[in-house]
Amino acid sequence: MTQALPTSARPARKDLIKAFVASLSGTSLEWYDFAAYSVASALVFGQLFFPSHDPLSGTLLAFSTYAVGYVSRPLGGFVFGRLGDVLGRKQVLVITLLITGISTVFIGLLPTHSQVGALGAVLLVVLRFAQGVGIGGEWGGAVLLSSEFGSEKHRGFWASAAQIGPPAGNLLANGVLAALAALLTQEQFMSWGWRVAFLLSAVLVLFGLWIRVKLEETPVFKELQEKGEQAGAPVRDVFTREPRALVAAILSRVGPDVLYALFTVFVLTYATQQLNMPKSWAVTGVMLGSTLQLVLMPLAGALSDRWGRRKVYAVGAIGAGVWPFVFFPMVGEGSPGLLIFGVVIGLVWHALMYGPQAAFVSEQFSPALRATGSSLAYTLAGVIGGALAPLLFTYLFASFGTWFAPACYLTATCVVTLIGLSLGRRNAQ
Repeated sequence: MTQALPTSARPARKDLIKAFVASLSGTSLEWYDFAAYSVASALVFGQLFFPSHDPLSGTLLAFSTYAVGYVSRPLGGFVFGRLGDVLGRKQVLVITLLITGISTVFIGLLPTHSQVGALGAVLLVVLRFAQGVGIGGEWGGAVLLSSEFGSEKHRGFWASAAQIGPPAGNLLANGVLAALAALLTQEQFMSWGWRVAFLLSAVLVLFGLWIRVKLEETPVFKELQEKGEQAGAPVRDVFTREPRALVAAILSRVGPDVLYALFTVFVLTYATQQLNMPKSWAVTGVMLGSTLQLVLMPLAGALSDRWGRRKVYAVGAIGAGVWPFVFFPMVGEGSPGLLIFGVVIGLVWHALMYGPQAAFVSEQFSPALRATGSSLAYTLAGVIGGALAPLLFTYLFASFGTWFAPACYLTATCVVTLIGLSLGRRNAQ
């Protein structure tokens, strides 16, 4: 189901690098926006927009708006995935970049509950919804932007450009928020300091647009245009002609999303409210793990070119399913060093799954349906996995009073991922 280009039609290496950078920079920016919101949900929004005498209730409400960003993704996937197969990958990526970036800037300007009451929370949810729409349309196009410029033999590596975006954006967002928290008093940070991280998105949007506007359309889509083979109704065609590919791609993504929510979002709340540690230790673990992922994800993508997508992906899924039963007892001793180590290893398992994921998912679909199929798989899996994960982790822990229930939940989602891998096309390596 892949499409190889004749040697004469293959782009020069400089074009491959430009596509890699364009994919990486755009997804990094959009995930910076998304990660800034995720961190703020755990540390700030519960108090500023959802005040409550019960800290857990405020956190749950903040995580509810976090989930909105996932629930809105399918809309972005449906709309922009379809446009990616009809109009082209490049045009869509410029639009999604603007949607997410502008929404993030406006979040930084929002009045809080103490200023306008419930209206602040309503506006926060609306902007979070817009963020999710942009992210939902971004991923499928960004994956194809880099992978369709590269050769089929090295698609795992080139497609990993879009995968590096989340840890890069997460690292930048956590770094900015950590620096602000360190430089400002608690009162200053809660009053206006957190807003700086969101307002900085305006600068990043301009840089991302400069990169993407200068890029050519992918060779694969150009060939589809020349032959007149673009899909007329790509959303319908994915559901009617390639349903197994869609199911396999969705299921393969559930485990990584839930794992990522545990070790980048829930762990912040768990460390501060359950372990009574300063939030800086949990943030440090996330930052170190994200830094390591910048190397591990392209490495995992390259290894999947050599050893096969399924093998590398499955190793990560199995490790992720086992790790919570090591992590929670280990950090229960209250050691900051063990907390940091546990978070880093958790993100290592995530990198082994996430690195080859872009190539695995996109290879499930025919070239004419690839943007739509990849976007739908990405966004629908996000609703099943990432959207509910922080809420379920918090709810399960509060209900059972122990880490065992959240650990079992993560393990179950990793089993779902392994099922998805087994259903995937055999010729997708």
